[in-house]
Amino acid sequence: MQQPEATDNITTVSAQSLIRLRQQAAQLPLTSGRIHAKQGGAYQSSFKGRGMEFEESRIYLPGDDIRNMDWRVTARTGTAHTKVFAEERERPVLFWLDLNNPMFFATRGAFKSVVAAQAASLLAWSACTRNDRLGALIFSSDEHTEIRPRRGKAAVLDFIGRTCEHSAWQQRTQQPRNMERAMARLRKVAHPGSLIFMLSDFRDNLGNTINGAARSHLINTARHNDVVLVHIYDPLETSLPKTGRYRLSDSRREIEINTGSAKLRNDYQQRFSAHQDALQKLCQQQRMYLLPMSTEDSVLASLQRGLGVRTQTHTQYRAGPSSGSA
Repeated sequence: MQQPEATDNITTVSAQSLIRLRQQAAQLPLTSGRIHAKQGGAYQSSFKGRGMEFEESRIYLPGDDIRNMDWRVTARTGTAHTKVFAEERERPVLFWLDLNNPMFFATRGAFKSVVAAQAASLLAWSACTRNDRLGALIFSSDEHTEIRPRRGKAAVLDFIGRTCEHSAWQQRTQQPRNMERAMARLRKVAHPGSLIFMLSDFRDNLGNTINGAARSHLINTARHNDVVLVHIYDPLETSLPKTGRYRLSDSRREIEINTGSAKLRNDYQQRFSAHQDALQKLCQQQRMYLLPMSTEDSVLASLQRGLGVRTQTHTQYRAGPSSGSA
């Protein structure tokens, strides 16, 4: 059933609208290349570019990536060994799409869930042009949908269809978000060498950044894959509006907030800053990529800016401008 035009692309998505993004995806080429960027603020790296399949183990040499250490062979022989990978024909690209209750919120632009679906669709169409295999984990507190990696237009259409058909768009539940479960499943299905886009506001039901077992699963996933955290947020989450009384509703409940207290506004802003800093630190430590995205900004422009894609032709896929570059 087609969604009403008045809410499509604001509070809901339709397959038609996500399919139409194929034309915009031409402006987001995912051509693998050297990334000269600050990942979470501190270092330079490069995407593996293609999926990597284990081939053999050899003795560790200075300069080898510590993440590829073969600990079993090292323990058995007493000599440090590293894994050697052979390049696969296609690179698996996985989308980890959060459709939990907190994602159905916005004060400006579109719901975080809508922005996430649009961003994932743009990236999927772009990856399709490179003949990469596409897979996904689309989840809420009630329903987890897994799509095995496949290539071609049919894979993108299947992803779009299952995204739009997910039960989260039609009903809200009282169940809390289970980040641990979703990240555990991602860790299990991610093939080494995959490029993984995780689209969420990355908050648990207490408003905290990724912690505990969920954090452990994410760290282990990042050891063998390129992980991009697409952090989606609403402007109201960054700071409270000027002094006044405001009513907020989730269609079932309504609350009123008074922003007259300077201390309240400052504490609120500090909490968001701490959340963002924690994500940046995590990305820096685990060699992941952080891409902030506001609900009121153009999704395509945010991806181009966050990934450092130049708008001219023959551009390379980059995660940001080189520090110190001209």
